[in-house]
Amino acid sequence: MSKKTKNVKEVDVVLIGAGIMSATLGTLINELNPELDIEIIERLDVVAGESSEAWNNAGTGHSALCELNYTPEQKDGSIDISKAIRIAEQFEVSKQFWSYLVEKKIVNNPERFIRFVPHMSVVFGEKDVEFLKKRHATMTRETLFKDMKVTEDKETLRKWVPLMMQGRGEDSKMAATRMEIGTDVNFGALTEELIQGLQKKENIHLQLNKEVKNIKSKKGGLWRLSIKDVKTGDTSKIRARFVFIGAGGHSLLLLEKSGIPEAKGYGGFPVGGQWLRCTNEEIIKQHYGKVYGKASVGAPPMSVPHLDTRHINGKRALLFGPYAGFSTKFLKRGSYFDLPASIKLSNIGPMISAGVHNLPLTKYLISEVMKSPDDKLHALKQFMPAAQLKDWEIEKAGQRVQVIKKDPKGGGVLEFGTEVVSSEDGSIAALLGASPGASTSVAIMIDLLKKCFPERAKSQEYKKKLREIIPSWGKSLNENEKLCREVRERSHKILKLSIAEN
Repeated sequence: MSKKTKNVKEVDVVLIGAGIMSATLGTLINELNPELDIEIIERLDVVAGESSEAWNNAGTGHSALCELNYTPEQKDGSIDISKAIRIAEQFEVSKQFWSYLVEKKIVNNPERFIRFVPHMSVVFGEKDVEFLKKRHATMTRETLFKDMKVTEDKETLRKWVPLMMQGRGEDSKMAATRMEIGTDVNFGALTEELIQGLQKKENIHLQLNKEVKNIKSKKGGLWRLSIKDVKTGDTSKIRARFVFIGAGGHSLLLLEKSGIPEAKGYGGFPVGGQWLRCTNEEIIKQHYGKVYGKASVGAPPMSVPHLDTRHINGKRALLFGPYAGFSTKFLKRGSYFDLPASIKLSNIGPMISAGVHNLPLTKYLISEVMKSPDDKLHALKQFMPAAQLKDWEIEKAGQRVQVIKKDPKGGGVLEFGTEVVSSEDGSIAALLGASPGASTSVAIMIDLLKKCFPERAKSQEYKKKLREIIPSWGKSLNENEKLCREVRERSHKILKLSIAEN
């Protein structure tokens, strides 16, 4: 039985969820408006325990250097790289922000959360090789991708990806691209650094083991949050002028409880996953890179196969996957009732419509769930012909919830990516969706601040401080080669990124 409700606390800002999104937004708010009181509420007993945790994601600093799904081939044969340019620009913003935090000693030890690991794309078969070469030619016309290399030469491939060439026939048709400035990012470690920095401030507090059970609007533009201690059952309430819901898969459920009209029509489609994690140190030493391939037919973008070098807790690791799956949970440590609980009268139509139009995806996910360890090994063998199951073990990945929303015709469409949903007055906002969210979190959160704090965002003081934090803000690096080179060199120096370490 719940214990007596405590006195109501009033703050300026409440951040729900202690992951990379809330940590980034909280840090930005504190730098731009240090006088605001901030309360961070997390239902787990640790920060970064879900999607931000290192083993729950690939750790790829998504900068469009290797992700083939960001550069689709059009019906006329051309390659659309507009999304790749946008994401690459956004990741450079993230690196500038992290550099600022290191300079100000808000974040220490950048090597704990970011390292250079080459980003590569690899394809097999004549048709895909031609696609990759065409993609390379298109991308290298742009400033952001000028240094991308491409090869079909087997000797070069043996230098780039020796592990992938062992046991592969000389007559096999394959090609790869490579960018040396790709990164591996431990978003869990970064989140911990950001939260620790926030906790040093007197007007910022972190509450662990606390779950938000309800969100209601009150007179005077305030929001009242009902909170339960998951260990003791105690309940409490907080009033806030601004609420950000950054609770991963649970964001949709909490957004629905807010009752804002902007939330109507949104649904969620959960996608789980697993990795194969290498246990053989000798094999781990033979591969250094994040190598992305093409997704299987019907697979969601987050299931693009990749063989990844990771740096976690000071140790090098190697994983392959992810193998997608279906669960009704919205979080790895969520409830099987999450999906049913999210279905409302306002979104049941779009959800049914999206389901009907994505039956191949549903079939694919079910087939992935049914795969045996040997089936998983078969997929790995396309990347590593000499792979043996004894050198790998199953590691459960994080849970993602893809966005379903109304389309113009009144049906529903399944969206891959991230989306911010906010009230008309900007007093509450939620982040829905998945990749490449963490990598582009800084740009997303700056856009959110502009939308939710429009008057502050217009002030000269705000703009001056933002340019101090992000020197290139408002400028296109892709359209200014000199600026792009200067910004990258500065970020890489401050973040202690060196290609020589590979």
